[in-house]
Amino acid sequence: MTSVPTPIPSRTQYVQEEIKRRILTGQLTPGQALVETELAAQFGVSKTPVREALKTLAGTGLVVMNQYKGVTVRMVDADMAREVYDVRLLLEPEALKRAVRRGASLDAARAALTRADAAGDTAERSLANREFHRALYLPCGNPLLGRMLDEVRDQAALVSAVAWAASPSWDREAGEHREILRLALEGDADGAARALHAHIASFVQRAFPGAHEEIQAEHQDEEGQE
Repeated sequence: MTSVPTPIPSRTQYVQEEIKRRILTGQLTPGQALVETELAAQFGVSKTPVREALKTLAGTGLVVMNQYKGVTVRMVDADMAREVYDVRLLLEPEALKRAVRRGASLDAARAALTRADAAGDTAERSLANREFHRALYLPCGNPLLGRMLDEVRDQAALVSAVAWAASPSWDREAGEHREILRLALEGDADGAARALHAHIASFVQRAFPGAHEEIQAEHQDEEGQE
């Protein structure tokens, strides 16, 4: 029986994933210039796949392309945090609630939590934490809802990377993750959703107090209109 060769990712895809990994693990910091010629030399490719990769990353909101300043890693401020975390607070707890109510498997979330606890460095733990959250909302039964959350996932990770660099809160978040998963595994959909909402809100409150106040005010206004 002949083995099927493993597909080799395109140069553009490889460059894109590597640049994204460096941004989300803090190796490339907000505001840092991304020079095509330098990146091409690092990756051993021509400038074309680098240029295409940067265009894609600009579309996901991780980098900014400016006619005069060139390409830079996106800066993180309270406005960005407010936009990204407002979306997460609106959609992510609801997605988890639906996943629990439909009895979806949460084995992937459990495995991601185990990887985060055993992580040897902050980069590995950060990636595992991202997978934990995705494993909670992805089996919600609504592919569109999952894709919408995927679209803000990288930007949320960028906000988190900046916040963790300034004030690490890994242990606290790990405890909150365990509680969310416990409630979800027990079938408490509403309790798990509330714990997830509190987890997301407490993070943005610690990292960007101004953004948290604006989000809180907006949600109170919406509740008052219902």
